[in-house]
Amino acid sequence: MNTIDLNSVNYLLLRKQHLADDSHVDDICQITEDIAGLHGTGSKEPYLALFARASNFSKAQLDHELYISKTLGKVRCMRGTLYILTKKMIPIAYAATSVMTEKLSVRFMELRGISLSDYDGIAQSILAITAGKTKSLAQIKAKLKTEFNLSAVVNLMCDRGLLIRIQSGNSWRTRNYSYTPFHEHFPDVDLAAFSESESTALLVQQYLQSFGPATEEDIAWWIGSSKSRVRESLEKNKKLIVPLTIKDAAGDFVILRSDLERIKDSQRTAEPEVNLLPTLDPYLMGYKQRQRYLNSEDYNNIFDRTGNVTSTILLDGRIIGIWDYAEKPKPVMKLHLFRKVAARLLEKIYIRAQQLGHFIAEQEVTVREVSAMTPLTQRTAGGYMSPLRDG
Repeated sequence: MNTIDLNSVNYLLLRKQHLADDSHVDDICQITEDIAGLHGTGSKEPYLALFARASNFSKAQLDHELYISKTLGKVRCMRGTLYILTKKMIPIAYAATSVMTEKLSVRFMELRGISLSDYDGIAQSILAITAGKTKSLAQIKAKLKTEFNLSAVVNLMCDRGLLIRIQSGNSWRTRNYSYTPFHEHFPDVDLAAFSESESTALLVQQYLQSFGPATEEDIAWWIGSSKSRVRESLEKNKKLIVPLTIKDAAGDFVILRSDLERIKDSQRTAEPEVNLLPTLDPYLMGYKQRQRYLNSEDYNNIFDRTGNVTSTILLDGRIIGIWDYAEKPKPVMKLHLFRKVAARLLEKIYIRAQQLGHFIAEQEVTVREVSAMTPLTQRTAGGYMSPLRDG
């Protein structure tokens, strides 16, 4: 049995996740594939996740790849969560998770008084309205003149691969969507290319490339699958993986053989690696067991009661504090560190905060520390989006 220390694991993961300074690249499609997708639930978060990983990133780059080059797309998949994926990964994730996501959408729709027979007629009308065009929900409603909850219908249509979400408006912060037929937007993407079994095995392999080493429980949680399905997929990938023990981390881990040599050769960089990650960042949402990157006493300040992770400050892959951005009365980046750090490290954190604040505000921002925060587990729903609101 191979045994590796936790620091070596985290140094490897920083590079795999493009979070080490020497692992940043310009190609945001490569980053998206290497980290198994960007969380797309929030509007700003994908841009901030790429800013943390890319050498030179502008907001227009992501919009270009999503809506002009169409190399990336936004679909619901793992755990019923909205993700931005590469075209290569979309049919894999879709086939592995569509049964689960459709079930959630059907339940959501039926709770709003729409039967599947109602849905069939409405869906055909929406496809006719959006053919060759992109339409917002408001425009679809105006055309159909129906009292039905069309939001629930288009959700199911997206989950069945009939429509795809297109972010509308001119702001990277907008949460509004327009919709267009999936086959028109991605004519060369075949959602029926893989069986559920084949796609799950490929998705498990992709997960290990992006997040391994990991436990069976981590993989099942990330996909939103049963452990038995994951176990079958690991068996199909058995020639590619080996078991692993991690010092100071409980559980039975597996790692790709190709990563084993990399992890043994993984060296700590001369300078500490400092990252400011957004809420729901893929690196932090990749695991069920999170002891690898946090101290247990800090957990309630980092995750809320439903498991959403807030905006964090990392040192060498471990969380040491929280950051927040406030726009009024003047743009400010707030920092809350769980423990005191050396002056030189604090200076580096301030520099990173100023850079991130400038990216968000598109102007110079003030950086200041906040001495205390209310634990997220004591906050109302959505508190993780503004963790230092009271500071």
